Amino acid sequence: MATFEELTALALALPGTHQEETWEQVTLRAGRKIFAMGRPETGEATVKAAPAEQAELVAAAPGVYSVAPYTGRFGWVRVRLAGVEADELRELLTDAWRSVAPKRVVKEYGGSVRANVTGNTVCSLPPGSVALYAG
Repeated sequence: MATFEELTALALALPGTHQEETWEQVTLRAGRKIFAMGRPETGEATVKAAPAEQAELVAAAPGVYSVAPYTGRFGWVRVRLAGVEADELRELLTDAWRSVAPKRVVKEYGGSVRANVTGNTVCSLPPGSVALYAG
Protein backbone atom coordinates (compact mmCIF):
# COMPACT_ATOMS: atom_id res chain seq x y z
CA MET A 1 0.00 0.00 0.00
CA ALA A 2 1.51 3.30 -1.11
CA THR A 3 0.79 6.77 0.21
CA PHE A 4 0.82 10.15 -1.48
CA GLU A 5 3.93 11.03 0.52
CA GLU A 6 5.68 7.95 -0.92
CA LEU A 7 4.55 8.91 -4.42
CA THR A 8 6.02 12.37 -3.97
CA ALA A 9 9.28 11.04 -2.54
CA LEU A 10 9.66 8.46 -5.34
CA ALA A 11 9.01 11.07 -8.02
CA LEU A 12 11.33 13.67 -6.51
CA ALA A 13 14.14 11.08 -6.33
CA LEU A 14 14.24 11.05 -10.15
CA PRO A 15 16.78 13.43 -11.74
CA GLY A 16 15.61 16.90 -12.67
CA THR A 17 12.19 16.65 -11.02
CA HIS A 18 10.36 19.15 -8.89
CA GLN A 19 6.96 19.71 -7.34
CA GLU A 20 4.58 22.58 -8.10
CA GLU A 21 1.04 23.32 -7.06
CA THR A 22 -1.20 23.84 -10.08
CA TRP A 23 -5.00 23.60 -10.36
CA GLU A 24 -5.10 23.08 -6.58
CA GLN A 25 -3.12 19.86 -7.07
CA VAL A 26 0.43 18.76 -6.48
CA THR A 27 2.08 18.33 -9.87
CA LEU A 28 5.32 16.41 -10.29
CA ARG A 29 7.40 17.59 -13.21
CA ALA A 30 10.51 17.02 -15.23
CA GLY A 31 11.34 20.53 -16.32
CA ARG A 32 7.99 22.07 -17.23
CA LYS A 33 6.35 18.76 -18.20
CA ILE A 34 3.99 17.04 -15.77
CA PHE A 35 4.29 13.28 -15.33
CA ALA A 36 2.15 12.78 -12.21
CA MET A 37 -0.32 14.78 -10.13
CA GLY A 38 -2.91 14.55 -7.42
CA ARG A 39 -4.26 15.76 -4.10
CA PRO A 40 -2.82 14.13 -0.96
CA GLU A 41 -6.20 13.91 0.78
CA THR A 42 -7.83 11.80 -1.98
CA GLY A 43 -5.54 8.76 -1.77
CA GLU A 44 -5.28 8.83 -5.56
CA ALA A 45 -2.87 10.13 -8.17
CA THR A 46 -2.93 10.56 -11.92
CA VAL A 47 0.13 9.29 -13.79
CA LYS A 48 1.15 9.69 -17.43
CA ALA A 49 1.11 6.46 -19.46
CA ALA A 50 0.78 5.49 -23.10
CA PRO A 51 -2.77 4.56 -24.19
CA ALA A 52 -1.82 0.88 -24.64
CA GLU A 53 -0.24 0.75 -21.18
CA GLN A 54 -3.31 2.42 -19.71
CA ALA A 55 -5.56 -0.24 -21.24
CA GLU A 56 -3.35 -3.03 -19.87
CA LEU A 57 -3.29 -1.56 -16.36
CA VAL A 58 -7.05 -0.98 -16.22
CA ALA A 59 -7.76 -4.49 -17.55
CA ALA A 60 -5.32 -6.14 -15.13
CA ALA A 61 -6.40 -4.30 -11.96
CA PRO A 62 -9.63 -2.29 -12.40
CA GLY A 63 -9.89 -1.74 -8.65
CA VAL A 64 -6.53 0.02 -8.63
CA TYR A 65 -6.31 1.68 -12.05
CA SER A 66 -8.88 3.63 -14.04
CA VAL A 67 -8.91 6.00 -16.98
CA ALA A 68 -8.12 9.46 -15.65
CA PRO A 69 -10.70 12.19 -16.13
CA TYR A 70 -9.79 14.86 -18.70
CA THR A 71 -6.34 13.44 -19.59
CA GLY A 72 -7.39 9.79 -19.93
CA ARG A 73 -7.81 10.09 -23.68
CA PHE A 74 -4.05 10.67 -23.82
CA GLY A 75 -3.27 7.54 -21.78
CA TRP A 76 -3.11 9.01 -18.28
CA VAL A 77 -4.22 6.60 -15.58
CA ARG A 78 -5.73 7.22 -12.16
CA VAL A 79 -4.07 5.14 -9.45
CA ARG A 80 -5.76 4.24 -6.16
CA LEU A 81 -2.64 4.38 -3.97
CA ALA A 82 -3.96 1.99 -1.31
CA GLY A 83 -4.06 -0.73 -3.96
CA VAL A 84 -0.51 -0.43 -5.28
CA GLU A 85 2.82 -1.47 -3.75
CA ALA A 86 5.69 1.03 -3.62
CA ASP A 87 7.84 -0.96 -6.11
CA GLU A 88 5.05 -1.00 -8.70
CA LEU A 89 4.43 2.71 -8.16
CA ARG A 90 8.15 3.41 -8.58
CA GLU A 91 8.14 1.63 -11.96
CA LEU A 92 5.01 3.46 -13.09
CA LEU A 93 6.47 6.84 -12.08
CA THR A 94 9.83 6.07 -13.66
CA ASP A 95 8.17 5.17 -16.97
CA ALA A 96 6.08 8.35 -16.81
CA TRP A 97 9.17 10.43 -16.02
CA ARG A 98 11.11 8.83 -18.90
CA SER A 99 8.36 9.91 -21.31
CA VAL A 100 8.79 13.62 -20.47
CA ALA A 101 12.35 14.05 -19.17
CA PRO A 102 15.05 15.38 -21.49
CA LYS A 103 16.67 12.56 -23.47
CA ARG A 104 20.11 13.45 -22.12
CA VAL A 105 18.90 13.12 -18.53
CA VAL A 106 17.21 9.78 -19.26
CA LYS A 107 20.41 8.44 -20.83
CA GLU A 108 22.46 9.61 -17.84
CA TYR A 109 19.97 7.89 -15.53
CA GLY A 110 20.70 4.60 -17.27
CA GLY A 111 18.16 4.12 -20.03
CA SER A 112 18.12 4.72 -23.73
CA VAL A 113 15.56 6.79 -25.55
CA ARG A 114 14.28 6.36 -29.09
CA ALA A 115 11.23 7.37 -31.11
CA ASN A 116 8.88 4.65 -32.32
CA VAL A 117 7.03 4.65 -35.64
CA THR A 118 4.19 6.75 -34.24
CA GLY A 119 6.62 9.39 -33.07
CA ASN A 120 6.06 8.67 -29.38
CA THR A 121 9.08 8.39 -27.12
CA VAL A 122 9.94 4.84 -26.11
CA CYS A 123 12.51 4.13 -23.43
CA SER A 124 14.34 0.99 -22.52
CA LEU A 125 15.13 0.18 -18.92
CA PRO A 126 18.65 -0.20 -17.59
CA PRO A 127 20.02 -3.75 -17.41
CA GLY A 128 18.57 -5.72 -14.51
CA SER A 129 15.36 -3.67 -14.36
CA VAL A 130 11.95 -5.24 -14.67
CA ALA A 131 9.29 -3.62 -16.87
CA LEU A 132 5.89 -2.99 -15.33
CA TYR A 133 4.07 -3.56 -18.60
CA ALA A 134 4.35 -6.15 -21.32
CA GLY A 135 3.43 -5.55 -24.91
